[in-house]
Amino acid sequence: MSISKVCLVIGAGDATGGAVAKRFAREGFTVCVTRRTLEKLQPLLDQIHQSGGVAFGFASDARKEDEVIALIEHIESNIGSIEVMVFNIGANSPSSILTETARRYTKMWEMACLAGFLNGREVAKRMVTRATHNEPPIVGTSQKGTLIFTGATASLRGSANFAGFSGGKMALRALAQSMARELGPMGIHVAHTIIDGVIDTEFIRTLFPERYALKDQGGVLNPDHIADAYWMLHQQPRDAWTHELDLRPYMEKF
Repeated sequence: MSISKVCLVIGAGDATGGAVAKRFAREGFTVCVTRRTLEKLQPLLDQIHQSGGVAFGFASDARKEDEVIALIEHIESNIGSIEVMVFNIGANSPSSILTETARRYTKMWEMACLAGFLNGREVAKRMVTRATHNEPPIVGTSQKGTLIFTGATASLRGSANFAGFSGGKMALRALAQSMARELGPMGIHVAHTIIDGVIDTEFIRTLFPERYALKDQGGVLNPDHIADAYWMLHQQPRDAWTHELDLRPYMEKF
């Protein structure tokens, strides 16, 4: 196995996930990124390679246990040890509770929470093994690994037409809390972020131009700035870990 230190980004889309991947690549990490289809990852992979970084892309359904296990095993056996995992799947699909279907509701929960559980569990297994095979980290020193779960406004409250999304994101938040309590003593930093606001994406630029116009006033989240915060979380010493970090434009309501 390579001795590369790996940052795995589950759900490396065109905004937050891609920005996080590029940020960690700049810091010398070998970046492994996933989406449902490999073709959609190619622009991101090209950008990282052109900047001198190392990156590998994988087509993977994060809801499928067998695919998740195979992915993590391949990375650990052939690329390097996963030092950081960022779970960044959105699963936002608004719908009235009066017309919501069991199939759609279940799919959102699978994407937002079950997938976080499967990927977090498999990566944590490797991190714990490495942690227990060495001396435990001393308070104030670097940890044995970092797991970051991306949350949203829906992690805190359920709005009209967002029952499915809120249910999945709130469950993901509880998962992260439970993992933090269990894995923290083993030197593994588990963090959950609340991304409370509109992110600068092509989707927002095209379909919500009035909202996008607020960008010049600091009203739209810059994915690169979100990525900076994720890097900061990984750098934190063990005696001052952040578990939950909320990021929002100044004009967003609490």
